[in-house]
Amino acid sequence: MRWSRQQGLGLYHGADTRASLAMGLLAVLVELLPRMLAILVMVKLHEISPLRDVVQYQWWAWVLLFFLDDFSYYWFHRSNHEIRLFWAGHVNHHSSRSLNYATALRQGVGERVHKFLFWLWLPLLGFDPAMIITMISLNLFYQFWIHTTAIDRLPNWFENIFNTPSHHRVHHASNVRYLDRNHGGVLIIWDRFFGTFSQEVAEEPVVYGLTSNLESDDIVTVALHEYRMLWRDVRRAGHWREKWRYLWLAPGWSHDGPDKRANTLRRRSTR
Repeated sequence: MRWSRQQGLGLYHGADTRASLAMGLLAVLVELLPRMLAILVMVKLHEISPLRDVVQYQWWAWVLLFFLDDFSYYWFHRSNHEIRLFWAGHVNHHSSRSLNYATALRQGVGERVHKFLFWLWLPLLGFDPAMIITMISLNLFYQFWIHTTAIDRLPNWFENIFNTPSHHRVHHASNVRYLDRNHGGVLIIWDRFFGTFSQEVAEEPVVYGLTSNLESDDIVTVALHEYRMLWRDVRRAGHWREKWRYLWLAPGWSHDGPDKRANTLRRRSTR
């Protein structure tokens, strides 16, 4: 923030920054109960794991857990973008029209409820719940520094393996080319392998925010607006199958309007 002011860049805006910090605090509060429940379940699953006496605190166990944790994060994060019910709990992280270190703290609130489901398979492989929670936290700490426009591209070897500011700028873009891309936490290799990677290109500068931006920094609106819109769509759908699709298909699907899902928009734009 100090650097932005010195350079006259205007990367931070008062109301937007306050909303981001409020979302960070709210996410911490909402996560308390789900985290406690998840730890209890992890302990029970770890107790029945046939590998609990094999996988302990060895160096190789930590290395293996690093990759498995990041793999879990990739699918958690990707699901938050490709399932509308989950998107409703993640969208507030993307609702700022700026990318800065306040945006990094603008954590998804509703996603805290289902987050740990994506890690429950790890204690069954013998990993101690304390190891899992530690690795989840380290992964999240890493992601803080990549929420910036102040760092350009890093050396190619680093860009090829790790999530970087360039890759994460793409993730926060509302451009059709970049929508729902680069879901990795620490590593970008999962996106490259599963076909969700997109390179930041100079000919198409990133436009931050949502495809339909909020016009309010009100905390309740930022946290809950997509749940309200989802409920509205579910109510107006006539058939239960359509209601189900609104919940579980990607954002942008409509039973009575144009299909605005990211992949559909991308296919149209390349015709």
